[in-house]
Amino acid sequence: HQRLFNRVSVDFGRTEFADQPTNERIAKSLSQDDPALAALYFQYGRYLLISCSRPGTQPANLQGLWNEKTSAPWGGKYTININTEMNYWPAEPTALPELVDPLINMVRDISVTGAETAKIMYGARGWVTHHNTDLWRATAPIDAAFYGTWPTGGAWLCLHLWDRYDYGRDKAYLKEIYPILKGASLFFVDTLIKDPASGYMVTSPSISPENRHKFGTSICAGPTMDMQIIRDLFENTIKAAEILKTDAALRKEIKALRGQLVPNQIGKAGQLQEWKDDWDMEAHDMHHRHVSHLYGLYPSTQITPRGTPELAAAAKKSLDLRGDMSTGWAIGWRINLWARLGEGERTHSILKLLLGPERTYPNMFDAHPPFQIDGNFGGTSGMVEMLMQSYNEEIIILPALPSAWPTGKVAGLQARAGYGVDLSWKNGKPERVTLTSRLGEPTRLVFGNQAIDVKLRAGQSATYSFDGQGLVKA
Repeated sequence: HQRLFNRVSVDFGRTEFADQPTNERIAKSLSQDDPALAALYFQYGRYLLISCSRPGTQPANLQGLWNEKTSAPWGGKYTININTEMNYWPAEPTALPELVDPLINMVRDISVTGAETAKIMYGARGWVTHHNTDLWRATAPIDAAFYGTWPTGGAWLCLHLWDRYDYGRDKAYLKEIYPILKGASLFFVDTLIKDPASGYMVTSPSISPENRHKFGTSICAGPTMDMQIIRDLFENTIKAAEILKTDAALRKEIKALRGQLVPNQIGKAGQLQEWKDDWDMEAHDMHHRHVSHLYGLYPSTQITPRGTPELAAAAKKSLDLRGDMSTGWAIGWRINLWARLGEGERTHSILKLLLGPERTYPNMFDAHPPFQIDGNFGGTSGMVEMLMQSYNEEIIILPALPSAWPTGKVAGLQARAGYGVDLSWKNGKPERVTLTSRLGEPTRLVFGNQAIDVKLRAGQSATYSFDGQGLVKA
């Protein structure tokens, strides 16, 4: 346990509240700033993942492995329209990559059972799974059509397979999982259809997970989340095929198909549309817990404040419309989303909601309610995003640091392309940043408007300090 846990250390600062019992700190957390409680919650998320997901075990389900009932809540299954994925968000950046192995192995299994579902239900190649699976790797729709008619669950899980490669750049591993990415892509090559109104290619039937649009149901064609997930799947399949120098014809086919997907759209209220049509302002529940159409902001990187500022502003509007208070796991997702937007104060205010007594039990389990572990993992991941973001070959430091954490440090975080990141900050500015390269890949270090190209040999480190104006090499 210590071998895994001690890879990362955090210190967000300490106040007099740190000497109080944890349950009392949780009870008072909405009315007092307690940065050490946030740091404890950060490490508690890592502790939970270490305890419930190891190589050779089953993946963490909605309660990890902590269930006191003969009949477990949610059947002890895996909800894969957000919850299972959220469980593993903190794994790679907090130096616990091997803990994703059970999830990767489950996706391997699902790609087999899902091939039968694709063939029998859709007459398609490849494989598919919907919003839920279990120990027997069921892949057909379950529960009501309102929940189950959603064909992109497996495609979302494929993002975790790609992330494992992107952090470690192991080509042997990529060769192993490439057939899974390819199969998931082939399913959509065979099943996407042309929308007669717009001419774009869409999924149909589908849903925006668990949300009811203005016509009183969830069934629709081409919801925004589907388009975003498939866009990532196609992009990562193309990249993998290029790296492995294979399937040139398939690369060309899915690249063309990717360009025909419904783009992200801005609606009449300035929001990012949840559906292909602008139905958001007439939706049944304006404060719905799911924010599925914001997948493109997080965990994806299709929407970024610097790269797509108009879409980022629309995503911000959508978050404002949805509201901050929700179920435990939904607050966890909102923390990651606001951090990705670079809004440190708003992110911190939502983190305080998560740490409050309505959404955190005295033992620090997340309250859906009942206990649902993905909120814990979403909280840990969100705090990583406040301190360090890693995407598009960049390492962004302190993108959403709140004023409540003016001084602190973190060591052992991991970024894409095999980089370790240690950083400390003082008075809200970086004090010292050390990057260590395991692979010798180039990256770019970003703080505010400053960007520094970094080229290190494998095993080499570089340290930067803040001179009052920006980062300089120490």
